[in-house]
Amino acid sequence: MKIDVICPLYKGAEYIEQLNENIINQQNVTINKVKYILTDTNDESEEILKRLKCNYKKIEPSEFSHSLTREKAALRSRADIIVFVTQDIEIRNNDWLKNLVDPIIKGEAAACYSRQLTKYENIEKYTRESNYPEKAMIKSKKDIKKLGLKTFFFSDASSAIKTEVFKELKGYDGKNLPTNEDMYIAYKLITNGYKIKYCADSIIYHSHKFTLKEIYKRYKLTGQFFKENKYLDEYGTNGSGASLAKYILKRIIQERKFLLLFRYPFDMGARFLGMKVGKK
Repeated sequence: MKIDVICPLYKGAEYIEQLNENIINQQNVTINKVKYILTDTNDESEEILKRLKCNYKKIEPSEFSHSLTREKAALRSRADIIVFVTQDIEIRNNDWLKNLVDPIIKGEAAACYSRQLTKYENIEKYTRESNYPEKAMIKSKKDIKKLGLKTFFFSDASSAIKTEVFKELKGYDGKNLPTNEDMYIAYKLITNGYKIKYCADSIIYHSHKFTLKEIYKRYKLTGQFFKENKYLDEYGTNGSGASLAKYILKRIIQERKFLLLFRYPFDMGARFLGMKVGKK
């Protein structure tokens, strides 16, 4: 099956060269196109893309949308599989893409997402451990009762979806979603009877050092997403927020990262308050 890789770029000059090299060096896959959508920010990104002879489209900042920018590129694809990535992922293995798309090729699932690790020894390390465990899993409609909202957990930092399914489901329905567009499409996949596979052997590094203000803003946007998509409330969280907080605290103590204990209550508080304010 042919694959189109779609990557939005925003002030991504520091990432482009290594990311592009790591994508085109993937083995045992047929890449049709690597398509970049460049938001014009007057940095060096366009010069780098031209030098590397990359396929790209430039848009104005006012045109960018987490959902619509991806949707427009995906709906134009003639490949069999669409792969979404973000500019800041690190690909360290040449089988990342094969392991991501194999379940779609084999008919196990209509969409897949990668395991995410972080290179930093911060709280994000433990959220990654919780959300992206070592064991792969396939999620379907029958798992909703057990997993609740986590059935729709999905990440387009590194994800794949069968093109005909994306088009059949009309992508993100032409909605301008400021965040959680990946959960939106995952919900549509699951409730329409499709399966999603979490591919633990498709590994990327996705690392951040967010300030408390940045965490608050991210969770406020997430709260707004849930406010605008209230139907998701009926699936419940099965205590996932509290479970994550307990897991993080346990792992901090186990690894004796006691400096993180000073950060911990403020980090959790920023998440909680951001979500609450966003939902109001």
